[in-house]
Amino acid sequence: MNQRLKPHDPVAWQTPQGETHGQVTRVIKHATTVRGRHVAASPEAPSYEVQSAKSGKHAVHRASALHKRSGR
Repeated sequence: MNQRLKPHDPVAWQTPQGETHGQVTRVIKHATTVRGRHVAASPEAPSYEVQSAKSGKHAVHRASALHKRSGR
């Protein structure tokens, strides 16, 4: 995905159980640790914290793993 995402954008991503959808909660533009895991993000290659609509759990993904959904 070449398009930049922003908080509250509806997105979908693949999990071992199938497609999951939710929304972007945060754009990560610098290397950091999220929930005990290192995230190697940069302004040129940001990562996105997302929240599952079904479980409410958070995950961090690169833009290439996400696709924007229309609507919410």
